[in-house]
Amino acid sequence: MNEQYVCDLHQVDETHVALVGGKGAHLGALSRIEGVRVPGGFCVTTAAFRRIIEGAPAVDGLLDRLSRVPADDHDREAIRTLSAQIRRTIEGSAIPDDLVAAITRALARSGERAAYAVRSSATAEDLPTASFAGQQDTYLDVVGPAAVLRHISRCWASLFTERAVTYRHRGGIDHRTVHMAVVVQRMAFPHASGVLFTADPLTGNRKVATVNAGPGLGEALVSGLVNPDVFTVRDGKVVARTIAAEQRTPAALPAGGTHEVATDPQRQARQAQPALTDAQVVRLVELGRRIEAHFGRPQDIEWCLVDDDFQIVQSRPITTLFPVPERGDRDNRVYVSVGHAQMMTDPMKPLGYSVWQLTALVPMYEAGGRLFVDVTARLASPASRAALLDALGKGDPLVRDALQTVLDRGDFVASLPDPGPGGPPPGGAPDLIETDPAIVTELIERSRASLAALERDIRAKSGPALFDFLLEAFEEHKRNLGDPLSMQVITAGMEATWWLNDKLGEWLGEKNAADTLTLSAPGNVTSEMGLALLDVADVIRPLPEVVAYLRGVQDDGFLDGLGKLTGGPEARDAIEDYLDRYGMRCVGEIDITRPRWREHPGALVPVILDHVRNSEPGAAEKRFELGRQKAQQKEQDVLSRLRALPDGDRKADEAKRMIDRVRTFIGYREYPKYGIISRYFVYKQALTAEAERLVRAGLLAEREDVFYLTFRELHDLVRSDRPVGPQSVRQSVQQLVRQRREAFRAYRALTPPRVLTSDGEALTGSYRRDDIPAGALVGVPVSAGTVEGRARVVLDMAQADLEAGDILVTAFTDPSWSPLFVAIAGLVTEVGGLMTHGAVIAREYGLPTVVGVERATRLIRDGQRIRVHGTDGYVEILP
Repeated sequence: MNEQYVCDLHQVDETHVALVGGKGAHLGALSRIEGVRVPGGFCVTTAAFRRIIEGAPAVDGLLDRLSRVPADDHDREAIRTLSAQIRRTIEGSAIPDDLVAAITRALARSGERAAYAVRSSATAEDLPTASFAGQQDTYLDVVGPAAVLRHISRCWASLFTERAVTYRHRGGIDHRTVHMAVVVQRMAFPHASGVLFTADPLTGNRKVATVNAGPGLGEALVSGLVNPDVFTVRDGKVVARTIAAEQRTPAALPAGGTHEVATDPQRQARQAQPALTDAQVVRLVELGRRIEAHFGRPQDIEWCLVDDDFQIVQSRPITTLFPVPERGDRDNRVYVSVGHAQMMTDPMKPLGYSVWQLTALVPMYEAGGRLFVDVTARLASPASRAALLDALGKGDPLVRDALQTVLDRGDFVASLPDPGPGGPPPGGAPDLIETDPAIVTELIERSRASLAALERDIRAKSGPALFDFLLEAFEEHKRNLGDPLSMQVITAGMEATWWLNDKLGEWLGEKNAADTLTLSAPGNVTSEMGLALLDVADVIRPLPEVVAYLRGVQDDGFLDGLGKLTGGPEARDAIEDYLDRYGMRCVGEIDITRPRWREHPGALVPVILDHVRNSEPGAAEKRFELGRQKAQQKEQDVLSRLRALPDGDRKADEAKRMIDRVRTFIGYREYPKYGIISRYFVYKQALTAEAERLVRAGLLAEREDVFYLTFRELHDLVRSDRPVGPQSVRQSVQQLVRQRREAFRAYRALTPPRVLTSDGEALTGSYRRDDIPAGALVGVPVSAGTVEGRARVVLDMAQADLEAGDILVTAFTDPSWSPLFVAIAGLVTEVGGLMTHGAVIAREYGLPTVVGVERATRLIRDGQRIRVHGTDGYVEILP
């Protein structure tokens, strides 16, 4: 055999991950950076690990069983049992003689009786998208060949610790694709040791470094057994420090290993003295910046100080930081999340976010698969700052607070001179429009005509001509989206809502009166979509054979099978009619790559069955009529109470005008999004047809690969259409697709901030309220009323299992969630604001709703009883 089982650290770098694992590759690369010292040693390669696994056939069967275990909390015991069996099998396997000889020769070169650190180094460790920090084992102060060999076996086995297995499960990483190398290094016995983060791990700020330091060996500090001294460094200066007082310190044992000892009395007497001086801290950070520059991203670095000389024992990427938009300059910038406004904070695939960018009215910048708008210029100008903060604050108070936090610092956003009085903003103030339903009718007809023209004209387009056509269609898309009349109608509806809430609160002490006054407002396409699914359930409910069939649906081909059942054709026609009207919609619909209901009709089946079980015949019409009556009664009540006030006739007349205005225009608020998504489905059908042509031409491996290319990259691929150069287009595209898939998987684990700075600082904002009961979860009140019920925490609409009276708790609700709204009693979301889609529909259905509740899906457990205060904006978790 010619396998390489052992190699010196200085022989490898970051290109050798497959051979020596992530840690070994990083250490080898570190040893090559000028000025960086790494303790000497060698790597036992992944070839040795594979040799051990091949000699233990029982492992293969255990891995088969492990691969069938779902990665959720209910299967922890199965993961624990199987991973323990694998570890025992590996540790019990004899190391072949030739492998023992290779390792002992390496030890002899380094000093056979020296003390060593024996460290796991997996091939899926210390990667840009998954650090696996703390998932495998490290052993310190190991002395003698027998002990080193024993601990190498333990490191191999640690690939299958319960925490490592669970981490890979959640990351979607196949256990068989990961191998283990082992790093064996000469032990360093430092005066101090610790961890350096080259970016602030809490805020994400790339210009702030954090140093954790403690006396002696760093293992106890890294493991969280002792408290470190903490230093914060910015611009080459220590700007903050916290000095810890420790009673116990880790120390090496004479025969190998470590243990904790009482801290030296002299050390206790100098508790005020930090583990490092400020000068040493600054020097360490400078070293860290050099390492960060080499790897091209912020690093989590383990270090030790020996005789005033820093040695680096590990460096891994900080994978929890949210990326920063790439702009190619060093200017200070402030970004606001688009996803929070659109009620879709999941990452988007490249084709999805690039099409949204090309069809948006303002420039948007991608980071972490999400889109952001640069608001720096508007914050800098006093003339636009107040209007921006007011508009964003009405949508999401947390965004306003986060922006205000940045402004209050006074040193990040440079304030531009106030231009002074100069008339209205460019374009002039929006003209007032009459309260006339015919305006809404005209706008809807315009949108339908534009969509029909798009569907007609795109049919004959393919290849480069398709992309030229789409670029023109995107411009038409933006003209529709920015139609001044459409903007005036939307603004009129929102302003009437705010006027009613403000004035009726002032005059009558009414809180959020518009919530009731807008119940069952006409022309709301999203609420109509939710009610229409109740009508589908009415068709299916009296058909027991169809109901039983739908309960067993496993895929999206179920519509064809309906025709063979008693009543099946009627059921199929009802579902098809629904899909004809709303099949372009889906969860996360702003991402064109998401499967639409027309493509994935099975997503609707659980909701239909819930309606069959929980709703009565005619529920849609009854619900709409009940809402209309409540709104009418509220209007009569408000107007009669106003007329009883001083100057009451004038106030009542003004309120009546605004009530008519809000009911005329507020329903249209949802139509532009419906128009956008209708056009998106047409674009998608054309692009996926083009993708199928590229698959046939051999340029794509599968149709869905196209989702991992941006629109412009896809356009370029279509124009190339043939192999070029020494490497074919197919090979380069497949490599790019693999990289993008891996990045997308990593982005799913990141939580996007509402506000992000160019320094990488993520700001979430605070509500700053002191009128909330102790222990309650604060949010934004968007739909009045109070309701108590069982919380159903639902992260996937297709997995919803709701009963009458349940309260839906989820991360966000874009328009596609509205079919669930007719089956619930209340709503709590982590994202949202007063005029976001979920809030508008919740008000129309009369659901007490609180949005913007940070971490609601983690703080509220599924099945708990909660009380939602939709008028006052908080949620109580009940005993």
